Amino acid sequence: MNILFVVPYMPNLVRTRPFNLIRHLSLRGNQVTVLTLWTSEQERAQLDQLKQLCHEVIALPMPLWRSLLNSALALPSRRPLQSVFSWRPELVATLNGRSPYDVIHVEHLRGSRYGLYLKQNTGLPVVWDSVDCITHLFRQASVESKNALARIRSRFELGRTEYYEGWLMDKFEHIVVTSPADRTAMLDLGQNKAGVKPISVLGNGVDIEHFCPDTAATRCQDTLVISGKMSYHANVTMVLHLFREIMPRVWAERPEIKLYVVGKDPRREIQALAEHPNVTVTGTVEALPPYLQSATIAVAPIQYGAGIQNKVLEAMACATPVVTTTQALSALQVTPDRDLMVADNPEGYAAAILELLANREKRNVLGRNGRTYVETHHHWPNVAAKLEDIYRQVVASSKKHSRVRWANS
Repeated sequence: MNILFVVPYMPNLVRTRPFNLIRHLSLRGNQVTVLTLWTSEQERAQLDQLKQLCHEVIALPMPLWRSLLNSALALPSRRPLQSVFSWRPELVATLNGRSPYDVIHVEHLRGSRYGLYLKQNTGLPVVWDSVDCITHLFRQASVESKNALARIRSRFELGRTEYYEGWLMDKFEHIVVTSPADRTAMLDLGQNKAGVKPISVLGNGVDIEHFCPDTAATRCQDTLVISGKMSYHANVTMVLHLFREIMPRVWAERPEIKLYVVGKDPRREIQALAEHPNVTVTGTVEALPPYLQSATIAVAPIQYGAGIQNKVLEAMACATPVVTTTQALSALQVTPDRDLMVADNPEGYAAAILELLANREKRNVLGRNGRTYVETHHHWPNVAAKLEDIYRQVVASSKKHSRVRWANS
């Protein structure tokens, strides 16, 4: 198939979903053209890697001032700022009328405006990968976030996002989300709207060659690792909850335990945790797997969020035993105590960590089972194949409707 893939931010190893979908759709023989935006020279340099993965890449800079201007202009309207933050019409202005593509893929609420433009100006079928239901995310963040600014921003955006996501429910041929919980939330938004389009769950995959056990490495016996983009409000809340509520209970029993906080762009409150002698905040790292491969346990006490938790899957792929919360399970088909451990209150979470620290055999079993689970359920080629099936259905349905319209004209 000839696919136009629109991503309103740079696909890379951090933004793993679009990066790997592009990669594996291309490996399956599809011709993928990517339209994207870059915001820094580091991202601009990543274009060379992206160009090796697909047929063509068309990329434009998206300076912060432009995103802020878009947001300011949207304030008097009902549109959420997320829907305009990455809008640069020059990226799609040349795509009017006929085009060589079979289907258009547009990612995230930030990309939805590109989908609307392309739908109107090309007439081609559009698959909108919402990824997460942002309304569902903001409902949680407006209450649970430990960052006051994130709570205020979420409350400000919530009503706008609720209206706008509901309005989008009949605008594209197919909608994709990463978890059943997000699908349910989207269906609730569109329940009073006629013509709501099909919504499919397409979970994230894991690059199991990149995230894999390292048999040559020796695992540290007293090390916990927590990972993720450390400027993202849900991750900030997760790390602060771990440090303030859980780790004091762990350190009371095992004062030697080290905690590694691994991820780019740590906020100041995350950086400040490094003042504790047992905590290391790495910031951006060249590669995440070595930290997962050498840790005793990976922890992810998720308090709120949407979609699927890559941090959990990546640790499991490295055969690192994981302790997480029920919040992480809605998008997974795991069995607690077989594939990972689950605890929801600070006392239970600390107890689960201490239990694993004391039981090497259980750590080994969880690690092996976690790796097997990821290989079975979250292999990127299988995810790409499912997306390809959705494209085929959308294209076939679009052609059928076109024939009907032509016959009735």
